[in-house]
Amino acid sequence: MTQRKVKRGTTASSAIMFGAEVRYARESAGYTQEELSKLLHCDRTVISRTEGGKRKPSVEEVEEIERLLNTGDLLTRLYGRVDWNASIEHPDWFQEYVDVEAISVGMRAYQDNVMYGLLQCWQYARAVFAAGDAAGNPKEIEDRTRARLSRQSRFLDPNGPLLVVILEESTIRTVIGGPSVMRSQMEHLLRVAQLPNIVIHVAPYSNRQVLIKTSMVLLELPDGQRLAYSENLDRGHLNVDSASVAEHQRRYDQLRGGCLSECDSLRLIAEALEGFRDDEQRARRSRLAEEQLQRQRRRQLHRGGPRIPSQRHPGA
Repeated sequence: MTQRKVKRGTTASSAIMFGAEVRYARESAGYTQEELSKLLHCDRTVISRTEGGKRKPSVEEVEEIERLLNTGDLLTRLYGRVDWNASIEHPDWFQEYVDVEAISVGMRAYQDNVMYGLLQCWQYARAVFAAGDAAGNPKEIEDRTRARLSRQSRFLDPNGPLLVVILEESTIRTVIGGPSVMRSQMEHLLRVAQLPNIVIHVAPYSNRQVLIKTSMVLLELPDGQRLAYSENLDRGHLNVDSASVAEHQRRYDQLRGGCLSECDSLRLIAEALEGFRDDEQRARRSRLAEEQLQRQRRRQLHRGGPRIPSQRHPGA
């Protein structure tokens, strides 16, 4: 029989107890977190954080969970009695965004300089973290890379949420990790662009309109609510003010109007791919030539060194 696992003591907040009831109902119904997340069209971490009392679900989510797990109105009644502001463990600024991203039904993003996170391939993401504050810490680099790629799974599904991304041309021109990494990244873009739910536009250098001054994401939630997320040098900001979100949407739509078409955008990415392939070949030839030169120098040093007479061994 499934047992309720509720932490006791000072950590047993009402949010944690609510999460424990969700976990109990899920396990009683025979679902894993992964299975329930697929039914709810969200990432598994959403279920994990809800069951851990670290995330406040929406009313609509709770109602859908009750329907799937056949709990009557138990979870709804408990939900209304939780003092979320007092007892939930508030996530840091990025985790707050990730929680919203994981339940979004549609996203529109603008990115400059560095490739948009949900479109990064493994090699590129690893190179980004290796060049950042995780440099010199292989475990942290790998952990961060896996965390980033885990967020992509629901969007890289043909039936996943709509994802429209405007990439400023600098994102496909700025070399991160070397030509080999950039080749892999361009191949990845061309591959994911074939999915029916992903649309990629490139804002060319020739489009001089400065409508958006920082990377930005517009999110639509299951209940129709719209949010805007942007980052500065220190942290990110999740904006829920409807007037402000509408202004972000207006600027985004204006910028999209000046972008290359989807077909022309992919053609430009394909051209960048060929350029990086050429760079990769040149780099490989340069490495081979350098290795050959080093071998020649070693042979010359060996030939020019003093001769050491051989020693005759007794009985030779």
